[in-house]
Amino acid sequence: MPQDTLVIAGKPFKSRLLLGTGKYPDERVMEAALEASGTEVVTVAVRRVELDRTKASLLDFIDPKRYFLLPNTAGCYTALDAIRTARLAREVGMSEWVKLEVIGDEKTLFPDNEALLEATKVLVKEGFVVLPYTNDDLVNAKKLQDAGAAAIMPLGAPIGSGMGIQNPHAISIIKEFATVPVIVDAGVGTASDAARAMELGVDGVLMNTGVAAAKDPVLMAGAMRKAVEAGREAFLAGRMPMKRYASASSPWEGIVR
Repeated sequence: MPQDTLVIAGKPFKSRLLLGTGKYPDERVMEAALEASGTEVVTVAVRRVELDRTKASLLDFIDPKRYFLLPNTAGCYTALDAIRTARLAREVGMSEWVKLEVIGDEKTLFPDNEALLEATKVLVKEGFVVLPYTNDDLVNAKKLQDAGAAAIMPLGAPIGSGMGIQNPHAISIIKEFATVPVIVDAGVGTASDAARAMELGVDGVLMNTGVAAAKDPVLMAGAMRKAVEAGREAFLAGRMPMKRYASASSPWEGIVR
């Protein structure tokens, strides 16, 4: 199969699986899971890591020569807070890329669309490469794209729920109208969820809890890698038409009776 590359803001990636770094039993398990997943993009919550590089930090377990670091603004509930967090990450040398999260509800962790759009506009103007985590809402996705987002990241289900792709129709519509990569973010619980997302035609899947909270995170990371690859290949291959009734695998046409 020819090289099928994910390109975000002009930067190519061979893997379409993006992986988070929270909730693992320990840093060594996280390291092994990253390795097994084949990911090239690793997300880190800026507010949850030690940014003073003279002290022990989660960042010590992420090889910058192997993985592209994507800071995220997890835990931010206002546009201003998210903007400040992104600026802090860039200031300490993490990255000028940001997975932008602005949460609007504490229980569901659904995004605040209005604040997310506001923060996107500000950060894009400041030269950030912005990947916003958003609802599976086409209208808001188009607004984020028009504001300069480098990718659109609609949720498959609530963060950490493991419920899988709850609204495939909405995600496929976002992909249909998007002119930037679409990456499903949140809700993937097992390999079949990842494959299902990719079969919709999206450009990638970002996950954390589905791997980190598995009984064997390293084994699950490997399974997710295969699922993303299989789902992508199935989409490119084009599935057979669905039919109401049976259709013989070996039809009688052309057979002499």
